[in-house]
Amino acid sequence: MARRTKAEAEATREVLLDAAEEVFFEKGVACTSLEQIARHAGMTRGAVYWHFRNKADLFRAMLDRVRMPFEELVAETAPSDASPLEAIRLGCQLGFRRLEQPRHRRVHATLLHRCEFFSDIDPRAMESEMASECLDALLIYLTQARDQGLLRQDLDPEVATTLLQSTLSGLFHDWLRDTEAFSLYERGTQLVDTQLRLFERDSASG
Repeated sequence: MARRTKAEAEATREVLLDAAEEVFFEKGVACTSLEQIARHAGMTRGAVYWHFRNKADLFRAMLDRVRMPFEELVAETAPSDASPLEAIRLGCQLGFRRLEQPRHRRVHATLLHRCEFFSDIDPRAMESEMASECLDALLIYLTQARDQGLLRQDLDPEVATTLLQSTLSGLFHDWLRDTEAFSLYERGTQLVDTQLRLFERDSASG
């Protein structure tokens, strides 16, 4: 019985997060109340407070559902003997596929374009935190590539990391402005493949 109750509570929580995702995207975070989210979910405001302390807590839980630690993307898609550069390539490809899914697209668009700073929600800090996680992971793989003699000798891993992160960030922001303009997966794969080829030791002349 306890197991069923726990499962039902988790299901209720997911319904509330689904509702928050849709209402935040439609109205913006600052203009959305917990009452509106509860109504959209077909529940009472008390149900929201049972699962979340406040709107900021709910918003962070919504973001957590679309977090994609880069190490996990690599673990899902790259064989254990993949080179660091191949691991980056495959991890990025899976990330592009995930970001094209409706939930990821809505939540990230909400964070970037429909969330103002207020109370204890700081969208810029949340963006920076997620970007830093990706940056740290990329640096690990590119440092490994340097140590294995895979990077061109005149390229520092930190510089390579900044270049790749800048490419990924710019691509993602451009795509979110108009997700119908191009395929994130196709263009992203092309850009990452091109950049990794430029990073490779064999690509350096002389």
